[in-house]
Amino acid sequence: MSSVEEPVAPSARPAGPPPCPPGHDLLAGRTAVITAAAGAGIGGATARRFLEEGARVVLGDVHARRLRGCVATLADEFGARSVAGLTCDVTDETQVAALFDLAEERHGGLDVVVNNAGLGGTADLVDMTDEQWDKVVDTTLTGTFRCTRAALRRLRRGTGGGVVVNNASVVGWRAQRGQAHYAAAKAGVMALTRCAAVEAAAYGVRVNAVSPSLAMHPHLAKVTTPELLTELTGREAFGRYAEPWEIANVIVFLASGYSSYMTGETVSVSSQRA
Repeated sequence: MSSVEEPVAPSARPAGPPPCPPGHDLLAGRTAVITAAAGAGIGGATARRFLEEGARVVLGDVHARRLRGCVATLADEFGARSVAGLTCDVTDETQVAALFDLAEERHGGLDVVVNNAGLGGTADLVDMTDEQWDKVVDTTLTGTFRCTRAALRRLRRGTGGGVVVNNASVVGWRAQRGQAHYAAAKAGVMALTRCAAVEAAAYGVRVNAVSPSLAMHPHLAKVTTPELLTELTGREAFGRYAEPWEIANVIVFLASGYSSYMTGETVSVSSQRA
């Protein structure tokens, strides 16, 4: 009998995700501001994972009713003192400032900022209007700039330390038809991350980014055709899309002390085939 193990056939590999790991207080005592955090996407999953890791969270989202429901649900589960929310459109500087002020007023400061807000869409470049381009870039790139600026202005006044984690995308590296505005904005987020990291290092603040490929949530399903989702899923080596909490776990890592020597990096959270 041969002692060499037979390779596992692709059809025998598990199709679904593994269980989400329990929290280990990696963010205990820290205050985090998370944008676009209401609902079932990456922002909502990040809020929940941060709470499970012991953080206090201040959530922003442009959808006021959805945000109220999210805050109420999390407050019931984790305690009202751990969760706060404020309607925030990242294209509005006044609303951005108010969100960060809330974190300082409620908890005396902030430690982590997760810039998750972004806006997509599909249009070939030859048909794309200035308005379509500007809307995606203003939310996805300039919104990240506004929140990063607000974070660094406050973090540099502290005793040192703090983390910013930006949400980029693999389309910032790879071409995809109909995504010129979104891809350009996400590539800009990566460049912004690198430059901000160099500046922020002087006062002990780290700035990194995650770059997901395909994380499924209800909003994505509404704005993407089933055919495109099937095509994108087929590019993933695991044969499935990521669960939002799988992206959130990497954000937790970047926000925690386990990544203390990382700054200016964009971490790909993807199983896309090479």
